[in-house]
Amino acid sequence: MSEVTAELEKAEEAALAGGDASRWPNKLPVRERIALLLDPGSWVEDGLLADASGDGLPADGVLTGVGTVEGRPVAVIAHDFSVKAGSWGELTCEKQVRILERADRDLLPVFYLVDSAGGRLTDQLGFFSGRRGASRIFQLQVKLSGRVPQICCLHGPSAAGGAYMPAFTDWVGMVAGNASMYLASPRVAEKVTGERTTLEEMGGAVMHATVSGCGDEVFDEDWQVIAAARLLLSYLPDDWRSAPARAEAVAPEIPDWPEGLIPEDPNAAYDVRDVILRLVDAGSFFEIKSAWAEEMVTGFARLGGQTVGLVANQPSVRSGAIFVDSADKAARFISMCDAYNVPLVFLQDVPGFMVGVAVERQGIIRHGAKMVAAMASAEVPKFSVVLRKAYAAGFYAMCAPGFEPRATIALPTATIGTMSPEASANAVYANKIAAIEDPAEREAFVQARVAEQAADFTLLRLAGELHVDTVVKPEALRAELLGRLRAAGSWERSGHRRHHLISPV
Repeated sequence: MSEVTAELEKAEEAALAGGDASRWPNKLPVRERIALLLDPGSWVEDGLLADASGDGLPADGVLTGVGTVEGRPVAVIAHDFSVKAGSWGELTCEKQVRILERADRDLLPVFYLVDSAGGRLTDQLGFFSGRRGASRIFQLQVKLSGRVPQICCLHGPSAAGGAYMPAFTDWVGMVAGNASMYLASPRVAEKVTGERTTLEEMGGAVMHATVSGCGDEVFDEDWQVIAAARLLLSYLPDDWRSAPARAEAVAPEIPDWPEGLIPEDPNAAYDVRDVILRLVDAGSFFEIKSAWAEEMVTGFARLGGQTVGLVANQPSVRSGAIFVDSADKAARFISMCDAYNVPLVFLQDVPGFMVGVAVERQGIIRHGAKMVAAMASAEVPKFSVVLRKAYAAGFYAMCAPGFEPRATIALPTATIGTMSPEASANAVYANKIAAIEDPAEREAFVQARVAEQAADFTLLRLAGELHVDTVVKPEALRAELLGRLRAAGSWERSGHRRHHLISPV
């Protein structure tokens, strides 16, 4: 064996070995993560010997390459936490830039297995200010957004500027206790603002999945988030030019619709997931941001084997009203479905946008406009189902007839109006009501006016004047949607709308 060959083999062995991952017994080594993500034997790595003749940082702390997931070619970026905490230097950035450029050229979905302490302060010229540093990585991520799926498994920290890597992806699964995202560590935050906090409180997985909305889901183990990432890809196409692959159609998990599942009383709570599980193929509901802005439920599912996106009000949480965060949640998910050619089904049971001083100061109008704009501009087939109440601008945001759904379908429990009959009567006749001194007389007057208001918006009248396209019983709703999905099967995107990014909102 020549001296050169021996030197190369030694360098390759060192690069494959990486750092000492045993110091983190609750983390899977990076190559084990990749092995779980990809089909066996499909991994083809680039830049294994990066920095082999320099600082002795195996693969310079990041693994990049291509492989397959269920036979589908994908690109992979995986940080090695055992090598200088997965931090970014010049070659770390170069490797990530190169694989993203390949994904851009070949339109490959990208998986990010993130576990990085951020940029190396000892190599600022290498990662920070150059044309092929961190800024180029983010430029490419934005360029890829909406063109190919970008899926992030956050196994450890994603610190400082590096926190934007997950933020530019379509989905972020976080490992509890290990994953974190933050622009500054608690120590830096204390120096700058005087705040004393913990890493978990400021940037931990649970916080981001429940408060900030930067994370989509929390998992207990590394393998669980990787399994979820693989599953998510099955709902998405390879790129913006194609539709998601069809799966075998299966019956719903729960076939029966008990009487009163959707209460007639518009103020009675119920879990909209009980409706979803009776509509979609068994085991197919993949919820997005399940613990954030819970008054809105979003997620992928299959109807007769076809991927659809569900946007549903949740009456069991804050009556299903739309708040600032739930408007953002819906807007981003709608944008994602439109980018990847996924038909949208809106399940309406909405009292409207939330009102009051607090939400107005938070910009409810601006955030609501984001949701309406995303919904109105989506070209994919849209179907609007009024389960029960559909009031005020909430009716609009959930794809009212003027926004060109393929169909507006109502259940017998549906009511549509600017507000509830009770609220309308009290608004119109406020002075007269206040002038009636006798409580019994006042109540009788109010109830008579409520009945008049309700008579103006009967479901029969709404259907008769074509405000809704059809009224179906709950047990017939799945078949109705399946038929209308089939009828929309020849849909194609218009020529002037080629691609749009998925805005972080």
